[in-house]
Amino acid sequence: MFDPVHLRSFLAVARTKSFTAAARRLDLRQSTVSQHVGKLENAAGRRLFLRDTHSVELTADGSVMVGFATSILERHSDAERYFTQSGVRGRVRFGASEDLVLHELPRILGEFRRSHPLVDLELTVALSEVLFRQLREGRLDLVFGKRRRGDQHGELVWTDRLAFFAAPDFVPDAEGPVPLVTYPPPSITRAAALDALEKSGRGARVACVTDSLNGLRAACLAGLGVVFHAETLPPAGLVPVRMRSRDDWGPAVDVEFVLEARRSVLSEPEQALRAAILENADRLRA
Repeated sequence: MFDPVHLRSFLAVARTKSFTAAARRLDLRQSTVSQHVGKLENAAGRRLFLRDTHSVELTADGSVMVGFATSILERHSDAERYFTQSGVRGRVRFGASEDLVLHELPRILGEFRRSHPLVDLELTVALSEVLFRQLREGRLDLVFGKRRRGDQHGELVWTDRLAFFAAPDFVPDAEGPVPLVTYPPPSITRAAALDALEKSGRGARVACVTDSLNGLRAACLAGLGVVFHAETLPPAGLVPVRMRSRDDWGPAVDVEFVLEARRSVLSEPEQALRAAILENADRLRA
């Protein structure tokens, strides 16, 4: 009843809230995406989006369809993987930064495990700088983490903007140091936040230090301060801090998410995991 092609276009629009952005993501024409959504609405007999010249919003039925579409496409992918199951075998010691594993990455790794059942996947979660050090020491084979803008190591997956997040009811002081909730050194986002706030003239007061993203989130929800974090991977329950202007707390800062391998010639399992991550890059930042 529901064509997987139409479901993919629908989910792309639902995630980007834009037919134009969805078309770019899927490498299709906007008119094609509109046709797919229209055919899906006809098949469902329900309107899935409310749209005008400025916005695209899900209807109540559209919100329900998001769950169904996700499940249908996952089962469709499972069936494809089952009947084209890989014979690749071996071990991959994989490192990922925590902001990635609390979003879509676990689903992608689960799909990888089902499609490559003979691969022994070992996951390490830590700060990016720690992971890259372990990679250089030969303790990891492949790392997916952050690097500073301008660094050259690793293969770029996408560039993100860092932003300050806090609890919805957090009201920043008009003056004085900004209370910062942060990872310990050598955190990339910690260094970037301190530098940005110093350049803004406000400065920072470190209100909480924790080595887990859940700890950062809990401290922010308790009203202790703000956290500097990738815009496309916001911690659950936190919202961007409202400022008078975007650069009120310092200049814009970008960070790059990259894949880096221990060696230049990858083993078959390493190649397969790299391909799985790159093929699903859009899902990671949806």
